Amino acid sequence: MSYLSNLPNSIIRPINFGLICSSSRPIIRPRFNHKIWSQISKNYHDNEAFGYRVPTTFTMQDYTDVELLNRIENANLLRLVTAYRTYGHKEAHLDPLGILEREKVLALDYERYGFTDPNKVYNLSGILHVKNSTSTKDSKKEADIGTIISHLKKVYCGKVAYEFMHIPNASERRWFYYTLEFYDKTSLTINEKRKIFELLTRSEVFDHFMSKKFPQIKRYGLEGAESMMVALEKLFEVSNKAGVIEVVLGMPHRGRLNLLTDLLKFPPVRLFHKVKGNPEFPEHLPASGDVLSHLASSLILDYDATKPLSVSMLHNPSHLEAVNPVAMGKTRAKQMDLLNFETDCNLGDRVMCIQLHGDAAFTGQGVVMESFGLSNLPHFTSGGSIHIVVNNQLGYTTPAQNARSSWYSSDIGKMINAPVIHVNGDFPEDVTRAIEIAFEYRNKFGKDVIIDLITYRRWGHNELDEPAYTQPLMYANIRSRKSVPALYEEKLLAEDLITQNEIKEFRDNYFKFLEEQYKLSDDYKPEADTLKKKWNKMIMPTETVSKLDTGVPREILEKIGKISVTVPDDIVIHPRLKKFHVQSRLQRIAERKNIDWATAEALAIGSLLLEGHNVRLCGQDVGRGTFSQRHAMMVCQETERVVIPLNNLSKDQGMLEVANSNLSELAVVGFEYGMSIENPNSLNLWEAQFGDFFNGAQVIIDTYISSGEVKWLRQSGLVMLLPHGYDGAGPEHSSCRIERFLQLSNDRLDVLNDNIPINPNMHIINPTTPAQYFHALRRQLKRNFRKPLIVMTPKILLRSPAAVSNFEEMISGTTFLPVLGNNDISEKSKIEKIVFVCGKLYYDLVKERQNKKLEDKVAIIRVEELCPFPRKELEQELSNYNNVQEFIWCQEEPQNNGAFTFIEPRLNQILPNNHKIKCISRPISAAPAVGISKWHVIEHSKILNEIF
Repeated sequence: MSYLSNLPNSIIRPINFGLICSSSRPIIRPRFNHKIWSQISKNYHDNEAFGYRVPTTFTMQDYTDVELLNRIENANLLRLVTAYRTYGHKEAHLDPLGILEREKVLALDYERYGFTDPNKVYNLSGILHVKNSTSTKDSKKEADIGTIISHLKKVYCGKVAYEFMHIPNASERRWFYYTLEFYDKTSLTINEKRKIFELLTRSEVFDHFMSKKFPQIKRYGLEGAESMMVALEKLFEVSNKAGVIEVVLGMPHRGRLNLLTDLLKFPPVRLFHKVKGNPEFPEHLPASGDVLSHLASSLILDYDATKPLSVSMLHNPSHLEAVNPVAMGKTRAKQMDLLNFETDCNLGDRVMCIQLHGDAAFTGQGVVMESFGLSNLPHFTSGGSIHIVVNNQLGYTTPAQNARSSWYSSDIGKMINAPVIHVNGDFPEDVTRAIEIAFEYRNKFGKDVIIDLITYRRWGHNELDEPAYTQPLMYANIRSRKSVPALYEEKLLAEDLITQNEIKEFRDNYFKFLEEQYKLSDDYKPEADTLKKKWNKMIMPTETVSKLDTGVPREILEKIGKISVTVPDDIVIHPRLKKFHVQSRLQRIAERKNIDWATAEALAIGSLLLEGHNVRLCGQDVGRGTFSQRHAMMVCQETERVVIPLNNLSKDQGMLEVANSNLSELAVVGFEYGMSIENPNSLNLWEAQFGDFFNGAQVIIDTYISSGEVKWLRQSGLVMLLPHGYDGAGPEHSSCRIERFLQLSNDRLDVLNDNIPINPNMHIINPTTPAQYFHALRRQLKRNFRKPLIVMTPKILLRSPAAVSNFEEMISGTTFLPVLGNNDISEKSKIEKIVFVCGKLYYDLVKERQNKKLEDKVAIIRVEELCPFPRKELEQELSNYNNVQEFIWCQEEPQNNGAFTFIEPRLNQILPNNHKIKCISRPISAAPAVGISKWHVIEHSKILNEIF
């Protein structure tokens, strides 16, 4: 078991809110430990903003006066050494196939620097590190030019090469000088070499076995890149011995099955059961499953370190590189959880993210750049990811020269000044050297590092593909080559470290083991591998729960409301903010009415914090809010000191992290999803600047948020806040495209029997009151399961005096209501027309109905929750009306947008007397909204006139 698996789970228990009111200490023990936080805040906190993580700093001692003088006196030698450090990789032997052109770099010609006497000795002080053969600690003071060139070529032009001179930090560059030049090789023991042999051989035998047993299966084998196994085994080992206790691993398809069944201990019998066409889950579970190359695993590895290593390989979609930000987010969430338990280390030293990539996708997919953009941001960094590019020099059939505009596939990493270590995959011992350097860098500086593992792909993109159609010369080369395991066997044979009989015996035994697992696979019964550890209090729901008491006592609401705008005396608030936000909120709280949206949100978040939950609010400008409505963080006008009032509710509360993100949707939403699948007791909210911009993250929504649970049985409680509403702002500032989310929902049109369980893949709401929003947020953490929540949030309604709520709608005993009817209509039998609506259009309808004095003729029913479709609630509401002649669905969106196509068949099933729903909306349009303000007004007026 892992270290973390022994830690207590955070169980949310019923709370005595009265005790909280009378005392600063809640009755429960929350997840967050303030005492520990104060001890490590200097490493993870700045400017009173929870979660703000300061960069790791490391400074090497500057050159001494003597060294500086020598650098001046031997300037040409310094220039030569600098040239090798900068350009040595261009002459390195990196490509197993010899395709990558080895450039002759003139800057590496020592004669160009005036060195003509090979025997002349030069002072190396402050210029070059060469280990003294008589000492393990000291460098040589001087050497002749022949020795110098030999050493430089060995370090910078061998099977491993480096790019680090682009790094602007001088201490980082000097660390590389010393580490590479002084420790210029890695000496392996006999046991370590035998381990490499075993890893390579098992990988090859596995691929051969799969080819024999399943010749028609796409398995994306590792032949040609078996050194990936060596790289990961070494990385697991060195990181664990250095103190890492958890690794989050994101990777694509190539070699995934090899890694699963070997290092990650995924039982081959389980894999073969799946390959034969069987489900990977028990058949009673509500899962659709996924393809072989998306399987995942979590396990504990023991490397005789202080604590064992927990490795979590994430499920991935076929959308290459989409898993990257998810892995980063899950890593960050694990580190945040460690705030309860670790006090003596940098959190990045305990949990590490490893990302594997293909060379073509690494340069081709924009999510890679977006994810790099997050890597060093204070609210997103996880102390650096180690990237391994499994570079087979081909993207399906596209060669490197057509797949990227840069020389190396790793060049994109230079946007964050990440160092790059290139290594020839045919030489697994050199691969271990590359891994050691990469990990030491990440451990020292807390930043990303890239290993460019240059290999080849023995077969096509998959085993059913013929690569010679498009790469005949490349594959003639490959098919004439001995495999990586065979080459390493020859090396060990030459060193008398193994015999042919031992090689054959090892291969035969592993093949026999796989054969035994294959025979057992027909009778294999898969077990549920979900909802464990932190999730063990969650269930797989068989039906949704809509009505749940999510109210909060009045006294607690008052306390939260007041503190939400209270700052220290030395904080100077902007005068307009003080008048229109602080004083206004205090008045609303005092009167217990006219609660606006921002206040309701603060009350919901604050109440969850008091219950011990952590909340993370993420997105562009979320601290203030796009529409200047939220102000969850307040900035002193004199010092720019940041204060988050909701983090001052109680001594032992949970904490609110306000994470203003960079200008990204795809990576940021992926990151937040990754955080949400780690801990069910934390709430993650992502807000789009405008709802229209969510579709930059469409890949994450399609492959993770909407379908992750049914594919992999992995729950997420992520909340997406999408500002939506037609107010004349044009086609890209009006619609969050409700229709797309509804199309992704699994709401069943064919289920009319109330006894059939309804288990939605996500909840989609368009609330019309702040109280509804309040309850929806609280509901996310009050159930014993987690579902994504998609919220169409308001813009104009944020400050509308009509769209307000009272405390009575939020206190204990209240709940979210999927349908809001007309309680103010006394004689419902007189109603002739019912208008169904969702969102802000409701308020315009009410006003127009009042203007035309039709309150006794027209009823307006609000559908607050679209998915799951509130069939039972609507039927109950409709049962109050006996004489309705016309039923209308009204929406702001064009008829081919919005909720109509989803709503129409469902409403038609429940309307009485075979009535059919009529749609009144904007006309069908290719764009969500017009961009001409006059036309917008005309369209809106037409909708109202058609209804009334």
